[in-house]
Amino acid sequence: MTMLDKKRVTFIPDPQGVSFSGTLRSEFIKITSLRSTVALLLAIIVFGIGVSVALAFTMEGAGIPDQASAPFMLDQVTLGTVLFGQLITAVLGVLIISGEYSSGTIQPTLIAVPTRLPVLGAKALVLFLLTTASGLIATFGSWAATYPLFAGLDLAAGLTTPGVLMSFIGASVYVGLSAILGLGVGALLRSVAASVATAMSVILLLPIVLSVLPASQVVRNLQLLSMSKAGDAMSNPVDSHDGFVDLAAGHVSTGAGWAIAVIWAIGFLVLGAVRLRRGDA
Repeated sequence: MTMLDKKRVTFIPDPQGVSFSGTLRSEFIKITSLRSTVALLLAIIVFGIGVSVALAFTMEGAGIPDQASAPFMLDQVTLGTVLFGQLITAVLGVLIISGEYSSGTIQPTLIAVPTRLPVLGAKALVLFLLTTASGLIATFGSWAATYPLFAGLDLAAGLTTPGVLMSFIGASVYVGLSAILGLGVGALLRSVAASVATAMSVILLLPIVLSVLPASQVVRNLQLLSMSKAGDAMSNPVDSHDGFVDLAAGHVSTGAGWAIAVIWAIGFLVLGAVRLRRGDA
């Protein structure tokens, strides 16, 4: 018997390889079979609709415009989904990958898919679709639940009102991109605590820190290009302001918000992919 015959074989690759569709199906089953994941997806809907209804019931005391205003209604409808959804999905994205590292279940996954990157791609696709779908349910549910209250004050904006559908889609996609950012951070740092802290800092803490720094054009530019500012732009209807981004005037268009959020999310996902590809499991 030769030394090659005596060598212990720990993995025998399938000649056909593992298809991406199979990896996608596996990740879908793993994500949807966890109670914590389902609970977080439901929390997006509950907080989104709950906050919008609470704001609608108290809007008279807080002050309302004299005439129908789509931006006013959209702010009330999408606030809960954007504000709480970005935080919930960022944590969910972190748990999807770093939770497997902490439990050790990432090892059999990478043995089954030794090229590794399809695993991260499948996680990202499933996570984005699920969180975006939850965001859509939350935004449309918020609109449906609060429409009678706005209509009673002649402030309602229907789905055919320019900018309304784009606002709902933008807010929902932003929630999905926040999940991708969390996934990238989790793949990069692998520690649940460190990844959650980093994701929260990028989304929530960074704008707060910038707001208390001495005013300057650099600080203002960083605020306008932050992830949370991108979410505000995505959830607002397309406006008539000229220009894609006007840093001097403090203007970020809806299209620019989409671009900024995608750059933040994909940037961290790429960093996570590099760490996953080159690091040990």
